[in-house]
Order: sequence, then C-alpha cells, then structure tokens
Amino acid sequence: MSTKTVTSLTNATVKAVRALHMRKEREESGLFLAEGLKIVIEAIDCGHAPKIVMYGPDAADHPMLKKAVAACLKAGGEVIEVNREILEKVSRRDNPQAVVAVFRQVFTPLTAIVPESAPCWVAMQAVRDPGNLGTVIRTADAAGCGGVILVGDCVDPYSVEGVRATMGSIFAVKIAKATIPEFLAWRETWPGSVVGTLLTATVDHKSADYVKPSLILMGNEQQGLPPELAAACDVNVKIPMRGRADSLNLSVATGIMIYTVTG
Repeated sequence: MSTKTVTSLTNATVKAVRALHMRKEREESGLFLAEGLKIVIEAIDCGHAPKIVMYGPDAADHPMLKKAVAACLKAGGEVIEVNREILEKVSRRDNPQAVVAVFRQVFTPLTAIVPESAPCWVAMQAVRDPGNLGTVIRTADAAGCGGVILVGDCVDPYSVEGVRATMGSIFAVKIAKATIPEFLAWRETWPGSVVGTLLTATVDHKSADYVKPSLILMGNEQQGLPPELAAACDVNVKIPMRGRADSLNLSVATGIMIYTVTG
C-alpha cells in the first residue's frame, strides 16, 4: 500500500480533517468526515471513493483496509497511517474508530428527483437535531424510500454526529435541499399524496388513504409544520398518544409514518 505515516497533530492534512467538525469548513470545502472501516467500505460499494483515508495501527492488517486504500488511491486521494492520539483528536472521541475517511458531499437537485422511482419519500422541515436527521436517513434507507428532502433551515446532514447516526445510509440515500418557496413550487408537480403530521389533525395515520408515491412531510422538533406547509399537504394525520407523553421523538414519529405509508 502506498501510504505515509504522520504522528504530528500539526500536519496539514490532520488539521484539515479535524476542521470538518465545523459546518463552515464543510460548506466551503464540500467535504465531510465518516468514521469506521465498515462505513467506508459501504461508501465505496455505493460508488463513493474516499478523498482521504486515515487509519491507526489496529486497522493496519485488516483485510478490508486494502480495498479502502485502493479505492482512495485510484481516485487520486491521500492515505495516511496515524497514531491513536491523532484518531482521538480527529474523531473527538476517547474511543475512536481505527479508520476515518473524508468524502465529497452529494446533494441531489429537486429537478433530478423521479418520484415514481420509490413508493415513499421524506421531507424534513427545519430539523435541528443531527441525531434525529441521521436516524431518519437510516430509516428511509431501511424502508426503501427514495430519499430525504431538507426544507428550510435544517441541520447539516453531513455533520459528524449526523453521519454517525446514519450508520452508512448517508451514502445510499438521495439527499436534496430546498427553501420553503422552492419546495412549495416543486410540490405542485408531485404525482401522489403529500402527507403532513399535525397534533391538531383529525385523521388517524393508519386510516388515511395514501396514494403512491407518497411524500411524508415532517415539521420541526418543537413547532411542527408551519401553516403554509400544512396547507400544502393533501392530507394531515396524527399519531395517537395513548399514554402520558404528548408527543414522540421526531425520528420515531417519522419512522412510524414511513412504515405506515410503505406498509
């Protein structure tokens, strides 16, 4: 393997990878950080070659590391062997993965989405928690959804925390983003049902008539859907609360809706 060894935290590549924890740096570079050899291999299998592969001594003899290194070098990337201290600093974890990699972000334009290519799509408006968004992306992947559309001011899906929560699904699911006006204009061409969730809705989520392809629209963790988005839905439904809790975690509620619609 054509690699080099780095032991200094002041190395330019190490500093650049560490900086990807900051949204500004991710947006300016168009890059993001993924952790773990399993996820790196999944990315490669999905057609995403790493631009940088950084691995520690624990991974040096792993048979799958050769695949990651080969894919990176073929794409003109950089491969570096580092010590545990660097991995801890890059991951900001005391128990870091033995392999981390840098990839280029991919966003699908709204105009490139083919609704009929999947039975269900998910749109998230102003989601704030990266763990919620990452879990939704993972659930959308598991259920065979076409992709996830980010509407308005959402958390970055390529944050380190968000990517961790996807467990590799960030490489398998189409991600799009749009302002609210852009989304509303695009929604007019949607061929199936656009489904919103509201606490004030009167239709039970299990009894609604969903026309495929369905587009599930979920609101912010605190405020839910704003009026202009709720009004744009063909049907608004509610998930009944039967205990003391008056609401569900956003990713849980989205998962329930995904499997209700696709089931």
